[in-house]
Amino acid sequence: MSHTYDIVVLGGGTGGYSAAIRAAQLGMSVALVERDKLGGTCLHRGCIPSKALLRSAEVYAEAKNGEAYGVTASSVTLDFDRVQQRKAGIVDQLYKGLQLLMKKNKIDVYAGSGRMIAPSIFAPRSGTIAVELADGETETLVPGHLILATGSRPRILPGLEPDGELILTSDEALLMAELPESMLIVGGGVIGVEWASMLNDFGVEVTVVEYAPRLVPQEDEDISKELELLFRKRGIRVLTGAKLLPESLEKGEKEATVQVEKDGERMGLSASRILVSVGREANIDSIGLENSDVKVEKGYLKVNGSFQTAEPHIYAVGDAIGGLQLAHAAAHEGIRAVEHIAGKENGRYEPHRVPRCIYTRTEIASVGWTEQQAKERGHDVKTGRFPFKVLGKALVQGHTEGFVKIVADRNTSDLLGVHMIGPHVTEHISEAALAQLLDATPWEVGQSIHPHPTLSEALGEAMLAADGQAIHV
Repeated sequence: MSHTYDIVVLGGGTGGYSAAIRAAQLGMSVALVERDKLGGTCLHRGCIPSKALLRSAEVYAEAKNGEAYGVTASSVTLDFDRVQQRKAGIVDQLYKGLQLLMKKNKIDVYAGSGRMIAPSIFAPRSGTIAVELADGETETLVPGHLILATGSRPRILPGLEPDGELILTSDEALLMAELPESMLIVGGGVIGVEWASMLNDFGVEVTVVEYAPRLVPQEDEDISKELELLFRKRGIRVLTGAKLLPESLEKGEKEATVQVEKDGERMGLSASRILVSVGREANIDSIGLENSDVKVEKGYLKVNGSFQTAEPHIYAVGDAIGGLQLAHAAAHEGIRAVEHIAGKENGRYEPHRVPRCIYTRTEIASVGWTEQQAKERGHDVKTGRFPFKVLGKALVQGHTEGFVKIVADRNTSDLLGVHMIGPHVTEHISEAALAQLLDATPWEVGQSIHPHPTLSEALGEAMLAADGQAIHV
């Protein structure tokens, strides 16, 4: 059976469902196709379940350190079954809420695998979607515009293919029934360091191997250095500038061993399990690209600044186009794509102004250019830095690690970047993002009165520090 819609969205993750809701708000008829579950990776295999586990790990670590606050517990134990149950409950609650949003906005949801089919006399333009339903039946969706939001999956490292037992990706790790004694994490990017922090708090012996010279190499160098220092203090073993040799993998009954090359020397590393976190790749290999003129570049769908592919009526957003691969970026892209279709332009999209958050203990958050990136773009840079260790609220909370660093242009005072590592900084980066959006200077942000005692004072002081005006350092 054939159905016609103003917009068809292929993929029900954050980018896809956000686009669908915005299109419905604008009065368009909308269909959304999802082969798995609404919410995609973020809700079911990424952001939400991993942060639920991170929160349990944080509470466990805090409870074990209760004496520092004058609170003595006779016994602190971890019930990992309940940890997993709590995670599943949170995901289920949000999933049900998302289903209600689809009904509220009158979006037709097709549960099945969708792919573009070749144009025909019934649908002369490319972009028509054939949906294979669970019962074997097929529905044909003819869109005025198509939005590809097919997401991504963990990248597989040849020689370290996941087996669900000794070798895992984050997908399998989220489903662990019990914690391993030790974990070797291959990759020190965002996913790798979040899992390292979480597992360490749960009491697992953790080693991180990163090929780049530093952890989270996309972040400001000062942030990377601080994270590595904090990890080492917690007993996490960190090997940067190290090349893992998958061909050396040896699997035993209860552990795996693999060779790592660092500084021209080889060493063997053994662990109960190996977690491979070396990035993500786009889910675009079975969506019928051969039946369209949509282009692929470096493994991702190629789009212009308005998220149009080579076929102007076909758009693509989210992880499938590469870039930041963040849920909130995907949502923003999906909304902008729909608004472009509707003729509602709202300015240029600048990915570097999207806030980036890492939920390690302690947290990392940033927006804009790093100091090095700003210099590479020709800016005469000035910086401001303020440590959390002198803040009353940080001392009260018992978490004084880290700092806030701002990067600005010395001549124009343009705010180029803000980089934070410290307690709950993911809750404060939005102020910096707003400042960039409104073209505020560091002095202007510093003049905004930040309440005392709060952690937000660190941002205000760091802004003032760029001009040597910070009060408490």
